[in-house]
Amino acid sequence: MDWLAPAVLQLTHVGPWAPVLFVLLYVAAAVTLAPAFFLTVAAGAMFGVWRGSLIVFVAASLGASIVYALVSPLARSRVMARVTRYPRVAAVRTAIVGQGAWVMFLLRLSPLIPYTPLNYALALSGVRYRDFLVALVGMIPAILMYTYYGKVVGDVAALAAGVSPPRAPEYYLLLVAGVGAIVVSTMMITKASRRAIERQQPL
Repeated sequence: MDWLAPAVLQLTHVGPWAPVLFVLLYVAAAVTLAPAFFLTVAAGAMFGVWRGSLIVFVAASLGASIVYALVSPLARSRVMARVTRYPRVAAVRTAIVGQGAWVMFLLRLSPLIPYTPLNYALALSGVRYRDFLVALVGMIPAILMYTYYGKVVGDVAALAAGVSPPRAPEYYLLLVAGVGAIVVSTMMITKASRRAIERQQPL
C-alpha cells in the first residue's frame, strides 16, 4: 500500500490513459503480491461498476497469466521435486491437478482467499494453464461487489486514506458462499488425495 495508493491517485489525472495504466498497475500488484482488493474497489470509484469490473477482470486475468508464466516452470524444479517426494504432499498436488478447473473455480469464488497469493500457489501446483484460465471466471462475483462499493464511496483519495467501503448484505452473502466454496474444495481435494495415497500403497 505504501506505493500502491499514491500510484492509484496519480491515475485520476492521466485522462484517457487511465484504464491502460490501471491494467499495468494491477499486473504489477499481481506480480509483487500487493493487495489487489484496494485496486478493485478503486476501479469502481474511478470507472464505475460495469466498466470498472470489466477493466479489473481483464487486468486480473492478465496479471494471473503473467504470474503463471513466471512461476509454473518452478513446479518442475528440483526444489519442488524434493518437496513432492513426500507421499502426502505429492497426493495433494495430484489431487489439485486432477480436479482441475472446478476446484480452482471454487477457490477463486471465495473472497477469503487473496487473489495474489492464490495465483502463485496454483501456478506452483502444476495445473494446466487452460484450467487455470477458465477458473478465473470465479472472480467475477467479488469483482462486481467490490467495484460497486468503490462506486458508492466515489472518492479514490478517501479510499487511499483508509476509508472502508460499506458492507451491505450481499457482502455477507458472498462471504458465506466463499466459506462454502472453501469447504467443498477442501473436501474434494481431501477425497482425491486419499485415493491417490491408496493407489501408491502396495497391495
